[in-house]
Amino acid sequence: MAITAKMVKELREKTGAGMMDCKKALTETDGNMEAAIDFLREKGIASAAKKADRIAAEGTTFILSEGNDAVILEVNAETDFVAKNENFQVLVKELAEHLLANKPASVEEALKQKMSNGQSVDEYINAAIAKIGEKLTLRRFELKTKTDNGAFGEYLHMGGRISVLTVLEGTTDAAAAKDIAMHIAAINPKYITRDQVSAEEADHERQVLTQQALNEGKPEKIVAKMVEGRLGKFFEEICLLDQAFVKNPDQKVRQFAESLGAEVVDFIRYEVGEGIEKRQENFAEEVMNQVKQ
Repeated sequence: MAITAKMVKELREKTGAGMMDCKKALTETDGNMEAAIDFLREKGIASAAKKADRIAAEGTTFILSEGNDAVILEVNAETDFVAKNENFQVLVKELAEHLLANKPASVEEALKQKMSNGQSVDEYINAAIAKIGEKLTLRRFELKTKTDNGAFGEYLHMGGRISVLTVLEGTTDAAAAKDIAMHIAAINPKYITRDQVSAEEADHERQVLTQQALNEGKPEKIVAKMVEGRLGKFFEEICLLDQAFVKNPDQKVRQFAESLGAEVVDFIRYEVGEGIEKRQENFAEEVMNQVKQ
């Protein structure tokens, strides 16, 4: 049966699913509207599409490692309540297992990959949306590797509100690597070493500090020296190895790593919802709206 634009439009209006999904459903069911609706519902697409404009800024982060490979990921939901749901936790773990085994290069590539149950990752998430009842999103992930003479530091704070994955080389001490991950979770450095700070960022800070010193009335002849001292403090704030180690403030993180004969070669810190603009809700108004329905 020929699938017309009118049929696709009708199915979209009834289910809220996307145009291509509607066209595929009608094609698969030979134009049977009710069967097409069931097709979309079974795929989790109908209910998922209706939630597509919602903001998923809650959720969890998670880390999984196996041998010399590890993955850190963030999966978002709409509410913290659902983030603690057992079905959601299973979803996150299975996504982590898939990412670690298949190593996609991007979220877009990951969503197209087939899982062990035959569903694409996208279909699997949509099915979970239909079951759980909230918009769910695989937001981001990163894959990391180490050598046999390396260690992963894996730390989940508050059940995954913040996760840190560190990669150390020169030691197999996973506990020590985790201690550094805990430090990163608490202090949130941007870089490992000051060498990683761009010249533009350092110059910008130098200009700001110079103007601050001049505004304080400091003599110009000593301003340059003062600025370099203050710039050192700036590097301590943003560079991991320059920071006082949280577990022993008398020791720099660099010194702690060196005591292990190790080098911090990489770290990733995820915090749930960072960078997502959250919709501000009036809770009382929301409850009243629910009562009126």
